[in-house]
Amino acid sequence: MKYIDLHVHSTASDGTLTPSEVVDHAVERSLSAFALTDHDTLRGVAEAKERAAWHRAQGRPIEVYSGVEISAGYKNKDIHILGLLVDETNEILERTLNSFLENRNRRNEKMLERFAELGITLTMEELTADAPDSVITRAHFARVLMKRGIVSSVQEAFEKYVGDNGPCYIPREYMSPEQAIRSIRRAGGVPVLAHPLLYNLPHDELYALVERLKKAGLQGIEVYYSSNRGQDEVNVKALANHFGLVATGGSDFHGAVKPTIELGTGKGNLKIPYSVLENVMAAR
Repeated sequence: MKYIDLHVHSTASDGTLTPSEVVDHAVERSLSAFALTDHDTLRGVAEAKERAAWHRAQGRPIEVYSGVEISAGYKNKDIHILGLLVDETNEILERTLNSFLENRNRRNEKMLERFAELGITLTMEELTADAPDSVITRAHFARVLMKRGIVSSVQEAFEKYVGDNGPCYIPREYMSPEQAIRSIRRAGGVPVLAHPLLYNLPHDELYALVERLKKAGLQGIEVYYSSNRGQDEVNVKALANHFGLVATGGSDFHGAVKPTIELGTGKGNLKIPYSVLENVMAAR
């Protein structure tokens, strides 16, 4: 049986392995394929594909597919839309993501100002030290705070400083989920609602959201996911079937920043067969 992972992060956003290192790890984990889905960027895809080609030349079969995880606004929350199998050279999608990154950068500068008001001087150089070309997220702030000894964990950093109720939190400017879906479709990709249960929406509201996104062009929903427990997978699969959406899956691997989540297997019991990728290809 061949296994895959369609939700993976690298240092191009908030993961701790470079795109090449993610490919190496996928080979170690005996995965047949994975999609690199960094937050709001496709910058790591070319490097990952080049590394995968090198492995294949050495007789180690591994496929890398382009992807992106776009943050979109929904009722003062953010929801994530995965774009699987997108054309990473598509100019429309590239412009959309670059515009979004500019908004992120403005937000990060404001967060640095909030920290300064608390007497904590952080710099963009510190945030980007490990990966200069990465998309800076709140996780990067958390890591710097840990290195400084100001907090002892990422969780503490969020609770005390950068969480939604923290003194240094600045709300983000979001694109609409419809805009995210439209951009993905225009780039030849398959838009997928990521980890739907993490939004903690009441049952009826989740159904209403998926119905709205389906009308906008949503094609898939992440059924197989690391945090699923009990009947979660069954319930999300029923949601996918109800709306005629392809069932996708991924670990949401980030490396050391989420040490309990392993590439391909999540928290130990995740198995996503290659047929899931074939279904996504068919949807495309």
